[in-house]
Amino acid sequence: MAWTPTDLSTRLDFALQVAREAQTLILGYYQNDSLEVISKADLTPVTAADRGAEELIRARLKTAFPHDGVLGEEFPETPGTSGFRWILDPVDGTKSFVHGVPLFGTLIGIEYDKRCVVGVCRFPALNEVVYASIGTGAWWQIGEDSPKRARVADITSLAEATFCQTNMLRWETVGRWDALMTMLRSVGLSRGWGDCFGHVLVATGRAHVMVDPSMNPWDAAALVPIIQEAGGHFIDWTGSPTIYGGSGLSVVPGLKEEVLGILNR
Repeated sequence: MAWTPTDLSTRLDFALQVAREAQTLILGYYQNDSLEVISKADLTPVTAADRGAEELIRARLKTAFPHDGVLGEEFPETPGTSGFRWILDPVDGTKSFVHGVPLFGTLIGIEYDKRCVVGVCRFPALNEVVYASIGTGAWWQIGEDSPKRARVADITSLAEATFCQTNMLRWETVGRWDALMTMLRSVGLSRGWGDCFGHVLVATGRAHVMVDPSMNPWDAAALVPIIQEAGGHFIDWTGSPTIYGGSGLSVVPGLKEEVLGILNR
């Protein structure tokens, strides 16, 4: 059975509500000198904010959509039977979070039959949210202002582009340091406004290319509908619109082929 517009709208409304609840929890730990930072097996950091926010969202989902599956960064997957699966990254950009930098976000993506159909990205410390569902556009809300349409910029020249990335050493890890150097020399401006913040900058027209050499499904699922509904492309480095390719690229249409050419040269 296929999803209906009501299936998406009710889940989007819920995702927006629970992301705001998670914001309150997360900000209780933000810039707190007593925050404990633990290194996971892959040496990435995790805090009580990450785990607490994911536990909160999962608890709400168990009541609201008990037949939906849940995949999150911090806890084991919960299978579902409805065809919908929620994909959660409670604090995307934990390193920014623990350093008191406000560019971290809560990502809530929803798949139906492996297609990403709803995405919410809320920035707790900025009190901003960008969200989308398939066929209804992408929207950007700052504070309590009315939401406005989110749209990618219309540019076709890398020399005019703003390029974002998260961690330069990841490019060396995947053996593409040369591609990073080419990007840095080709663009008008390069900045380390990374993690989900860089991707959302593309969706809202404030940047034009965001490249991640390494991404997990929970890093990417919310971004796909947001970038697509804003008129851009979220793809892996092969050009496929997937969250399972291990890499990610958000890009405006006029630069897609040129950037892919650099990444795959």
